[in-house]
Amino acid sequence: MPTQPAVASVTSVPPPASEDRRHRTRNYLLTMGLRTLCFVLAFFTEGWVRWTCVALAVLLPYFAVVLANAVGPRTGTPGRAVDRDQIAR
Repeated sequence: MPTQPAVASVTSVPPPASEDRRHRTRNYLLTMGLRTLCFVLAFFTEGWVRWTCVALAVLLPYFAVVLANAVGPRTGTPGRAVDRDQIAR
């Protein structure tokens, strides 16, 4: 009797690239929203708060782009074979 080939385990598959991209896009948009808020607050505040808002408005785009381009690792755990007997029917 020929042996049946092993079935790959689905639990070792990494998350889809679209999920990673959506997460990075959301983080970028949140950071840019915070930057916009800093610009608005810089007009309505004074003193150290104004200069902190200006500094954040200048620095946040750099960090937003760096974080948006930081792609997570695309490797999952190594796949392992599952016996056909272990599969629930």
